[in-house]
Amino acid sequence: MEALIGFLILTIGMLGIASLQAISLKAGKTSVYGSVAMMKVEELFESMRTNPSAAALAAYAGAGVNNSCSGVNECSPVQLAQDDVYWWEQNLTAGLPGAATTTVTFTPAVAPSRLATMNITVNWQERNKDAAGSVAKSYSTTVNICTVVPC
Repeated sequence: MEALIGFLILTIGMLGIASLQAISLKAGKTSVYGSVAMMKVEELFESMRTNPSAAALAAYAGAGVNNSCSGVNECSPVQLAQDDVYWWEQNLTAGLPGAATTTVTFTPAVAPSRLATMNITVNWQERNKDAAGSVAKSYSTTVNICTVVPC
């Protein structure tokens, strides 16, 4: 009888550990998706900083186009921005679950300032472990980018 009670207590403890493991795995996956979104947003901001003309920054807020701006093809700053957005969206979709959507907004610099404001928001859906369906997640950040060097 004592062995049976001991075995019951051990079984309840093991079930608790298994439940805790499942919860930690889900939290870990959510954190990975958040990290991917953050890294990809920072990647696009770095592309913007290397191509900072006002026309190019406005193009970053538009649709991405595969202009093949690599190797021997020379592209204008606007074409390069469209190419950056196209490949960035391709990589972002590969790194996040479901259909990730993005919004890039551009606020031009107002004289005498030379700083344009860029905002990027990434939205994605994660599977909801506790109920049917999914949970909406998002990451958004804003930076000021100098449109003329020196700023």
